[in-house]
Amino acid sequence: MIRIAAKTGHPKAKNWVEGRKNIFELLKNKIHEKDKIIWFHAASLGEFEQGRPLIEKVKANYPDYKILLTFYSPSGYEIRKNYPNADIVTFLPADSRWNAVKFLDLVKPSLIVFIKYEFWYHFLHEATLRKINTIYIAAIFRPEMIYFSRLFTLFRSVFTKITHFFVQNTSSRDTIVSKFADLDPTRITVAGDPRIDRVLDIAKAAIEFPIVEQFCYGKKILVAGSTWKRDVEILKRFQNFPDWKLIIAPHELNETHYLQIENQWGNERCLRYSNATAENTAAASVLIIDNIGMLSSLYRYARIAYIGGGFGAGIHNTLEPMAFGIPVIFGPKYRQFEESYQMVEAEGAFSVRNSDEFILKFNMLSNIDFYNKASKTIKKYMADNRGATNKIFEYCKTILHQEEQNESAQT
Repeated sequence: MIRIAAKTGHPKAKNWVEGRKNIFELLKNKIHEKDKIIWFHAASLGEFEQGRPLIEKVKANYPDYKILLTFYSPSGYEIRKNYPNADIVTFLPADSRWNAVKFLDLVKPSLIVFIKYEFWYHFLHEATLRKINTIYIAAIFRPEMIYFSRLFTLFRSVFTKITHFFVQNTSSRDTIVSKFADLDPTRITVAGDPRIDRVLDIAKAAIEFPIVEQFCYGKKILVAGSTWKRDVEILKRFQNFPDWKLIIAPHELNETHYLQIENQWGNERCLRYSNATAENTAAASVLIIDNIGMLSSLYRYARIAYIGGGFGAGIHNTLEPMAFGIPVIFGPKYRQFEESYQMVEAEGAFSVRNSDEFILKFNMLSNIDFYNKASKTIKKYMADNRGATNKIFEYCKTILHQEEQNESAQT
């Protein structure tokens, strides 16, 4: 289907096909006979961010190993193809026995790390035949997943041979145990999400922006991150709160979206960051961030965060504002994200379906007791779930130490 779409001119499908044409040639040129390889695989950018803290910790502690990073999605590859902590970045070949054999013949990894949902039968099967240590990190399992259905009985043979699973929550561990009675439960560790370690580190190093501080002076701030058109419409009635100001960072940086924001609030109330000066910030009530790279630090100024994407494919990064301990509001499509689901259940985060519900939740958070309870819930979740990277890294150290011992014994 992807190849058919590529022939009809679909850009993502075309990139998927084109990007896989020279993978084996690239690997032949980049990998030498004595190279030691650790292979990380991510579906796309979101999964990469979950694996990134571990990649960087491994790279810092094992500089003699080359890091191979593969992506399934063209979007993830295009954004991170020059990622400095990976020695080789490429696409994962299509999942076939021939591709898996050729790929592993070239790479010969000492360790394979699959991130979250990436289950490719032939690659997993070939890795287990070769007894290559293969682990999953930040994994989430639900009973209804297709891999557990009768149509996917082949997966049973590889699931039970995977070296170790590091899952995000106890329900994922319980799901695997219930589905695979012959899988040793000691090979499953509830470790949490490594992204939490990363966003907490980012929050500690948050950048200060003097112009933004001048804009915020004397007001409470709502930061709306990664917004789309529908999110902007949801926020329209926020202009009725004179004690507040809005910082809005659109997901797509284009003139159409900027104009939508300015038309909704009025040009006289809006100010684009690129035009902001010490003289004109005080009069504005909406600051539009028209660049990339500021958002994660902007949450330091927020009392409440709104995260976009919940009326489309799914919400964007909620952990970045949560790292500052602030309550979060977003649209209805959030359940595929563990932290968002848990925080909605615990009333640290809030899902809304329309502007009326947004105003209702906003007013609830205006109550100091309710706000403090939500903030405390967020902070506790982040504190309780930090440390995944170190847990996984310690296990990786054990594997790599054993690999080095085996190599020494052979020589």
